[in-house]
Amino acid sequence: MTIDDCFGTAPVRQPDPAQPALTREAFEAALRAKGAGYHIHHPFNVRLNSGGASPEQIRGWVANRFYYQINIPIKDAAIMSNCPDRETRRQWVMRILDHDGYGENAGGIEAWSRLGEAVGLTRSALWSLEGVTPGVRFAVDAYVNFARRAPWQEAVCSSLTEMFAPQIHKDRLASWPQHYPWIDAEGLAYFRSRIPLAQRDVEHGLKVTLDHFRRRDQQERALTILQFKLDILWSMLDAIDKAFPS
Repeated sequence: MTIDDCFGTAPVRQPDPAQPALTREAFEAALRAKGAGYHIHHPFNVRLNSGGASPEQIRGWVANRFYYQINIPIKDAAIMSNCPDRETRRQWVMRILDHDGYGENAGGIEAWSRLGEAVGLTRSALWSLEGVTPGVRFAVDAYVNFARRAPWQEAVCSSLTEMFAPQIHKDRLASWPQHYPWIDAEGLAYFRSRIPLAQRDVEHGLKVTLDHFRRRDQQERALTILQFKLDILWSMLDAIDKAFPS
C-alpha cells in the first residue's frame, strides 16, 4: 500500500471491464477471509493467550494497547466529522460513548484502566503513556490520520477488523484465568463487554461497506483498506514484541 492509499488521497482507479463486480455475498466473504491476517495469529498474541507471556510482557502489552484505546473515540469522532449522513452519525456516536463512557457507564477506556491495575500497573503510569513504544505511537497515529483524511465510507471500512475481534476476546477470557491466576478476574471485564458491542458495530459497518463499494475497483480498494488496518494492528504487536522480548 502506498502512502496515498494509507491516507485516502489516491485517485480512484477506473473499473476494469474484464473484472465484474463481486456479488454482495462474495464481497463479504472476501472481507471476512482477511481474518487470516488478523493479529490473533501474531506470535506475541499466541504466547499471550497460551500462557507464555511474562508479567512484564503482559504489562507492556496493556500499556501500549492503551494508547490505541484512548485514540479510538478520537478516530470515531474524525469519521463522524466527515459524514454528512445523520442516520449514520446517530449510530456511529455510540462507539464514542462506548469508550469514553456516559451517565453511569464508565466506558471502555476506564475498563482498560482497571485491566492495567489488575496486571500491576498504576493508573498514573498507564495514563502517562510513558511505556508506549515509538512503533505503537506511529501505527496508531497513522490510523487516526487515515480516519481524518479518508472519505467516511473508507474509514468505516477500516473498522471491519472488528469482525474478527470477538474471538480474540473469547480466547483471553478462556485462557488468562488459567494461565495468569495472579491477574484479578474483575480486570478482564473489558474483554467481556466488547464481544456484544463488536458484533453490533460490525453489523452496521459491514452494511455501509457492502452498500457503498459496489464496483470491482471499489471492492478491491475496500479490501486494501481492510488490509491496511490489519497491518496497523500487526505492526503494533511487532513493536511490543521487540520492546518486551521473551
